[in-house]
Amino acid sequence: MPVTLSACPAHADRTAPTPENLTYSLTLPSTLTSPAMARAATRTLLAAHGLRDILDAALQAIAELTATACQFTASPEIYVSLRYREDALRLIAYDSHPRHTNARVAAACEARRRAALRLLACVTRTCGGDWGFGPAREPGGGTRMWATLPRTSTASAYGGPGPVSPR
Repeated sequence: MPVTLSACPAHADRTAPTPENLTYSLTLPSTLTSPAMARAATRTLLAAHGLRDILDAALQAIAELTATACQFTASPEIYVSLRYREDALRLIAYDSHPRHTNARVAAACEARRRAALRLLACVTRTCGGDWGFGPAREPGGGTRMWATLPRTSTASAYGGPGPVSPR
């Protein structure tokens, strides 16, 4: 029986982009141009994964998250994550701003961040989604901000046709 050896195994999964395999992470500079870069990347990724029906809400949400992360971080970079799970787009932005130990300073800082995310709150409420912020669980700390946009209600709220059913 002949034995076949291969130094480089073939990659078995050559699946085309679908909503279910949308999983991306970006590290962006904490500059004024990062929200535009995040919007451009989000536009391209959602189109490639067949999620054009929620594009408008997603673009507004990612812009708000990245602009706020850039405003609050002391680091030269921010981190952004886009995932599609359980029929919802999940957007997360991390910045290096730690929670303050002084309760009054912490409350003032949280109020300032909440005010900076007013538009995000409106978008997610309109879409039947969720948003928030809190301490990052990752090493190095900082702050984690997120928005969840359910596909069906987001598409309905923004005039899209809704998800296309597979045949």
